[in-house]
Amino acid sequence: MRCEPARAKIGDVPLWEYTFALAKRQLKLRKGEGAHAGDALLGEQIVQAMILPSPRPVEEQPLTWAEVPCPEPGMGGILIRVRACGVCHTDLHTVEGELTLPRLPLIPGHQIVGVVEKLGPGATRFALGARVGVGWLAWACGECEFCLRGEENLCARARFTGLHINGGYAQYALADERFAYLLPDRFSDIQAAPLLCAGIIGYRSLRLSGIKPGERLGLYGFGASAHLVIQVARHWGCRVYVFTRGEEHRRLARELGAEWAGAAENASPAPLDAGITFAPVGWLVPLALGHLRPGGTLAINAVTMSAIPEVRYELLYQERTLRSVANFTRQDAEEFLSLAADAPLHTEIEVFPLAQANEVLGRLKRSEVRGSAVLEIPQD
Repeated sequence: MRCEPARAKIGDVPLWEYTFALAKRQLKLRKGEGAHAGDALLGEQIVQAMILPSPRPVEEQPLTWAEVPCPEPGMGGILIRVRACGVCHTDLHTVEGELTLPRLPLIPGHQIVGVVEKLGPGATRFALGARVGVGWLAWACGECEFCLRGEENLCARARFTGLHINGGYAQYALADERFAYLLPDRFSDIQAAPLLCAGIIGYRSLRLSGIKPGERLGLYGFGASAHLVIQVARHWGCRVYVFTRGEEHRRLARELGAEWAGAAENASPAPLDAGITFAPVGWLVPLALGHLRPGGTLAINAVTMSAIPEVRYELLYQERTLRSVANFTRQDAEEFLSLAADAPLHTEIEVFPLAQANEVLGRLKRSEVRGSAVLEIPQD
C-alpha cells in the first residue's frame, strides 16, 4: 500500500467529495453495525481499487481504477489486506445494475481472501496476520424470526459484501469478524477464493435439492459454482448429468466426473432425482422440470433471473418441487470449507490482475471462463 496525500478522482468525482460522502454515510450507520458497514477513514492513507461509480453494461467498462481512502474497522470489525478476490456472476449483475444498488460509488467483490491487518475495538476472534476469507453474507441482525431459527440468510436487514459493503476489488476491505472464516491450509489464496461464494452457495443448493448419495443429479450451466458442486456430488457417490451449451464446459464436466454432458434441450439420459440450475435464464426451468422423476426437486441457484415462462402443471404434478436458493448461512460456510479440505476439492481457476476486472466480467458474461476467475490483488 502507498501512503500519500489523496489527490485522485473516481471517474469525474474529486476524491475529497467521495471521502466526504463516505464520512457522512458513516455518521448515519446504526450503533453496533459499524463493523459491517463502516467506512471511517484513516487520514491520508489510500489504497488501489476498482470502483463502480454507476452501473452500466460491462462492454462500457463500468469499473474505474482509483485510489481511495483506507477504511478503519469499527466495533467488532477487522481490516483485511486483500490478496485475491473471486469474480462471481453476482458481481456482473451488480455492475450492470440488475440488482438494486443501495450505495454508490461501490467496490464490488465478495469472494475475499486476505490477512488480518488491524483489529477494531472488541475484535478478538482472529489474531493479526491470520489468513481469512469473506463471502457474500456480511452481516445479519441476529434478532429477527429468521435469524433465531437458523435462517440468517433470509434476514430482512442482512447486508452483503460488494453490495451494501465495499468488497474485495481493492487492496483492503472491512469485515465483521463474525462473518469471516479461517481457510484450510491446503488451498492457496488464489485457489481458496472461489470457495467463498461459488462453493458455499453451491453446497447449500445441493442440500436444498434433497439429493442423496448414489442418486442422479442434473446441473444446468457449468461455471464457477457447478464445477465445485459436481465434485461434492461425486464425493457423495452421486451420478451427475451436466446440461451446458459450451463444448469446453462439457469437456471440463466430463473431466470432473460427469456421466453425461450435453445441451439443456436434449432429453436426459435418465430421470433425475434432483437438479440445480445455475444460469440466470428462466427458459431453463421448464426444461429442467421435465427431466425430473416424480417427487424430484429442482433448486434455482441464482440471485436474479429472467422471466420464467408459463409452466404446464404436469411438469410439477406428482409432487415435484421447485425452489429458489437465497444466500447462505455461516453454518453453510463452515461446513463447506471443512468438506472442501477433506474431500478434497479442486478449484479450476483462471487468474487475472485487478486492473482487468472489466475484461474479466466481460468474459464471464460471454461464458468464456473455464471454472472460476480470480483477481490477484497488488500488494504494493
